[in-house]
Formats: sequence, structure tokens, C-alpha cells
Amino acid sequence: MKKILIPIVAVSALAAATVPAVASAQSINQRQDQLERRIDMGQRNGTLTRGEAYRLRAELRETARLESRYRRGGLSGWERADLDRRFDRISAQIRYERHDRDYGYGYGDHRGPDRRW
Repeated sequence: MKKILIPIVAVSALAAATVPAVASAQSINQRQDQLERRIDMGQRNGTLTRGEAYRLRAELRETARLESRYRRGGLSGWERADLDRRFDRISAQIRYERHDRDYGYGYGDHRGPDRRW
């Protein structure tokens, strides 16, 4: 039993250690593009309001400016991790905003020009 259990634990530990590496294997530019596409898609399908999309894009631009400052002296491991954390936070904000049922004009928002409803 011990002979079987030890390799299983070793493989599990190795697999758990490689999961965070997968997220950082994606390039910074790919990650920015993916987040921008998610914001665009949310605005197009109405799950993000114009204001929510504007705020999310502003945070994405701020992170891009920070990345350019980091790259001036060479991107260290700590700086890469900081950028990954910031991208993770933006991704979580996109997920939250897209599922908060705060739809844009035309999706139950009756504050538009026709207020008879």
C-alpha cells in the first residue's frame, strides 16, 4: 500500500506545482489582449455597461503603463508576479461585473429617453 501511495502523492504534488506556472506561461501581451476581448464581449452582449467597461479598460491601461515602467530596467520575477496579480484582479472584476445583473441600456434599464414604462 505504501509503495502505491508514495508515487501518487509525488505525482499530485508535481501537478499542483505546475498549475501556477501555466498562468504565467501566457505572455503579458496575450493576457492583456484576452482581458480586452472579454471586456469588448461583455459590452457587446450587454452584460457590461458602458461605465463598467470604461473603468475596466482604464485599469487595464494603468497596468500596461506599469508594465512599460517595469520593462525599462528589465522585468524581474517579482515584477512579473505583480503584473500577474494585477491581471488576476482585473479578470475577477470582469467576471464580477459581467454577472452582477447590471445590464446596459436596452436590457431592462428604463432610465433611457422613453420613460413611459
